[in-house]
Amino acid sequence: MTELVLPTHANSLGSVFGGQVLAWIDLAAAICAQRHTGHLVTTAGVDELSFERPIKVGQVATFTARVTAAFRTSIEVLVRVDGEDATTGERWPCVSAFVTLVAVSVGGDGGGDGEPRPCAVPGLLVATDEDRALALAAGERRAQRLARRRQAAG
Repeated sequence: MTELVLPTHANSLGSVFGGQVLAWIDLAAAICAQRHTGHLVTTAGVDELSFERPIKVGQVATFTARVTAAFRTSIEVLVRVDGEDATTGERWPCVSAFVTLVAVSVGGDGGGDGEPRPCAVPGLLVATDEDRALALAAGERRAQRLARRRQAAG
């Protein structure tokens, strides 16, 4: 996904708002997840973000999303964001995030009442060493997220 940073996307320093980048990350992750699952998805969580370098008005934000793990009804998507100066071709890392999304079905296969219900997602083919490392780390992140949720519930 590619976005041109316009003045409406920027703070008073001329850099894209972090919240705008997060909205674009969420959109890129949702598109990736829907392509993988064949279902509508809803965002369940986003891991912490640390911005490395800003993207300024007139520059381009590029988003690369890939599924890193598929669980029963949820998937994890890694979104990497790079800045680009379209005139020079210079590119730099801006931020990356792991987004967890849940596949949902509505209506007939969702319980009949029209309410969205989580549904099963297809497995993920892990073909390379990088794929395996990402999937293993995703399982560990998921276990940590579930433990935090149980702890918060008391």
